[in-house]
Amino acid sequence: MSATPNRQFKNICVLSGFTYGKHKEFVEAAIDLGRSIAARKLHLVYRGGNRRLSKMVSEAAFIRGSQVLGIIPRVLKPLGSSSDSSTGEELVVSGMQERITEMLNHADAFIFLPGDLATLEALITLASWAHLHIHQKSIGAS
Repeated sequence: MSATPNRQFKNICVLSGFTYGKHKEFVEAAIDLGRSIAARKLHLVYRGGNRRLSKMVSEAAFIRGSQVLGIIPRVLKPLGSSSDSSTGEELVVSGMQERITEMLNHADAFIFLPGDLATLEALITLASWAHLHIHQKSIGAS
């Protein structure tokens, strides 16, 4: 799915559940993405929480002036996955499907980085909804 010519994006959603461990190049790429989002004066929406590559993107974007919104299911907050309020706003939702719906409501386009099963679920859901013409937002994966 590609962007239509002249399409303007203001809010970009980045999803990744990848635990990078020894993969320093993934961390560098995530930080570069956050910096690029901020340099283009875009707002960031991400899966919320204080772990994984999407958190690296959110911190890099926030430090450089982007508005950041983390969307997290209530059930994940007690597991130590809550957002740090110093890196933007947090929206707590009732479950995983509501999180995907809220991401769709808040974002103009989606970027998927390496992830976990929840990231794959979001990619499949959003791609299916695009196929069914529920939305026409761009989706990119790397």
